[in-house]
Amino acid sequence: MISFLDLKSINNRYQKELKEACSRVIDSGWYIMGEELNLFEKEFSEYCGVRHSVGVANGLDALILTLRAWRELGKIRTGDEVIVPANTYIASILAITENGLKPVLIEPDAGTYNLNKENIIKAVTNKTRVILPVHLYGQICPMDEIVNAAKDAGLLVLEDSAQAHGASLNGIKAGAWGDASGFSFYPGKNLGALGDAGAITTNDDELIEVVRALSNYGSKEKYKNIYKGVNSRLDEIQAAMLRVKLKYLNEDIERRQEIAAFYSSEISNEYISTPKVNFKENHVWHLYVIKTAQREALQQYLSSAGISCLIHYPIPPHKQIAYKELGDIRLPITEGLHEQVLSIPIDPTMSDETVQQVVDVLNRFNP
Repeated sequence: MISFLDLKSINNRYQKELKEACSRVIDSGWYIMGEELNLFEKEFSEYCGVRHSVGVANGLDALILTLRAWRELGKIRTGDEVIVPANTYIASILAITENGLKPVLIEPDAGTYNLNKENIIKAVTNKTRVILPVHLYGQICPMDEIVNAAKDAGLLVLEDSAQAHGASLNGIKAGAWGDASGFSFYPGKNLGALGDAGAITTNDDELIEVVRALSNYGSKEKYKNIYKGVNSRLDEIQAAMLRVKLKYLNEDIERRQEIAAFYSSEISNEYISTPKVNFKENHVWHLYVIKTAQREALQQYLSSAGISCLIHYPIPPHKQIAYKELGDIRLPITEGLHEQVLSIPIDPTMSDETVQQVVDVLNRFNP
């Protein structure tokens, strides 16, 4: 059986270092907001090319807290609109509505599945305050165009970089383009913790100060609470795990890019469309997502051949019960994608032989 993502094998490569890091934390006697977190925030900031990062409990909190901080700073208020791609994971939308803001769902580019400048400009109103581009599947959005459009309209940009650690455009990494960015370190991400974890990156000194307080009960100084905050902190164990894995992230990205390049050049089946990529550095291949009108048949075929695959994502946010108020929206590109996309295995521990096997099986598919 070829697994979709073999987390055990991925983490076994660093087992000795991970165990040493865990022991270091245990022996320190300091388990929250200590030296490991300080060092990880510094190292991750340097990796992304930003002045600040703050570790939080998960990727959803990273988005929620950033928007909340902008509210506290008076930059946005209840009822303001946030432009967001319709074909994203529901977390992107949850962060918006959790802050009393209105998600404006727009269609992605039909080729890259990411936001483009043209669709954003069409959606801007006098109530728009934020653009929330999602670097879907690991491919960075056209951030140069999006940032320029935001500046022209006086809008904030919050990158959802949960799937795009290390992706770059014009030498600038995901997380360094917008006014702020939210990252997830869920175990299955390219940079995955061994539990839930997340981070916010920014070059904004004022924003990071508010975010730090909000994530720590609204407190900058113990027992003095400025905001009605929450408890959303990246603990020492996870920070230590991430420090180990960050050292190998570029190496893993290179392997993912090798596998993706092979898939794209060797998959030659009229029933299957492979992803569109502008430049190699743009995509870090958190997921390799093909498209087919025969998805159910292909999924069953792959399963019978011993190849695991997943659907990211089967139901778009506006069709979820949780957002039934958005159910009347018609988004044909998004709805078509959610009916046709299928994620196939891409894992830095896959052998060349395993990758070839996946290609061979896909090329034999004939519904």
